[in-house]
Amino acid sequence: MRRLILLEIVLIYLVILAGSVVRMTGSGMGCPDWPKCFGHLIPPTEESQIRWKANTEYKAAQMIIYNEKLLQAKTRFTSGKSFEPSQWEEYTKHDYALFNAFHTWTEYINRLLGALSGIPMLILFIIGLVRIRRNFKFFLLSSLGLFLLGFEAWLGKLVVDGNLVPGQISIHMFGALAIVSVLVGMLHLHSKRSRISKPHSLYILPLILLFLLIQIFLGTQVREEVDILYKSFDDIERSTWINQLSDLFLVHRSFSWLIFILSAFFLFKNRNRIEKNVILPFIFCIANIAVGIGIAYFGFPKALQPIHLMLACLFYGWVFYSWLSLSYKKRTSFVR
Repeated sequence: MRRLILLEIVLIYLVILAGSVVRMTGSGMGCPDWPKCFGHLIPPTEESQIRWKANTEYKAAQMIIYNEKLLQAKTRFTSGKSFEPSQWEEYTKHDYALFNAFHTWTEYINRLLGALSGIPMLILFIIGLVRIRRNFKFFLLSSLGLFLLGFEAWLGKLVVDGNLVPGQISIHMFGALAIVSVLVGMLHLHSKRSRISKPHSLYILPLILLFLLIQIFLGTQVREEVDILYKSFDDIERSTWINQLSDLFLVHRSFSWLIFILSAFFLFKNRNRIEKNVILPFIFCIANIAVGIGIAYFGFPKALQPIHLMLACLFYGWVFYSWLSLSYKKRTSFVR
């Protein structure tokens, strides 16, 4: 059971990383429809595959780009020698009609990871349902996790249909963090009994969690400003973007020092305890600040953006697990 939960946690973090890479590369609309991609279960690899062809069989809902518009087959048919408009209808959920093989497959891999993450979560729910009388808390958490995963999939569809609506993307991010929180809670329920004494100033950990959530929210807002700059300016001008951001970036940058002070104070108060639950939060904090400095002062390098987000999410997940582990007595697993 513990390994299954850990597998789901790894998959969720891979989905977060993949989603960040999708956004960093501008691949969010690589698949213009959902859940399929250009109407295919396996997306095209070259543009000629989504251009109209004579004497070709088309399936219902299969897509092509024709006259710079995204068209969808009304029914299953075989095309004739000339294009017949009555066989097609314009895809009206958005007007994005471009094809880029790299963007398409980057987004498709992101979706595959999302679908794969649903398998362990479904198994955990079934086990929780079977053993509902033995551990009702686990059933509740597994049900909530499955619901949140379904909500994330539904929200992902809305994001695509709305051509990457900014506000929905931020909600998408916090939905992923909610799933991480549920999984961490499930992992705590299946940890072995521990007699480790509570550390000093334990109240600092929930404070760090609160400020981390605020910091991540600020980061998503800054990222939305960066996305606007990405669409408005040439990519080679990334080094000038820092001067075009609003004061929100300064607030985001300053907030990181508050989290650093809290993390350092918690480490100082427990300096005599060489434990991962005490040391790792500070290490995650330092690492993420270092990457943030690299982004701010080295011209927004693309490679650092998903690392920055991933470290923040790992930081959140570990602090939450540390807080649960150090605050509450661990119980032995009900599944052996």
